[in-house]
Amino acid sequence: MQHLTVRNLPPALATALAAEKHRRQTLLNQTVIDLLCRCLGVTASRHSNGLARLAGSWNEAEHQQFEAAVTAADQIGATEPRRTSTRE
Repeated sequence: MQHLTVRNLPPALATALAAEKHRRQTLLNQTVIDLLCRCLGVTASRHSNGLARLAGSWNEAEHQQFEAAVTAADQIGATEPRRTSTRE
């Protein structure tokens, strides 16, 4: 996977990218990749874990319910002493 750094981005372009990112509800990196692919006629292979459709879909009550549920899981083993390796 190649990396790209863009310097001296004009403020108007940065504003437009931020607006497009917000409209798409995606990360800025993904927004830029999608726009470049569309403008250049390239089809990018996208790997998905299937969770993108859930992003931002929880309301505050659902978020609090989730946090309460995982708090119990965070406590599992918290009071037990850590095992140390017996290897020499």
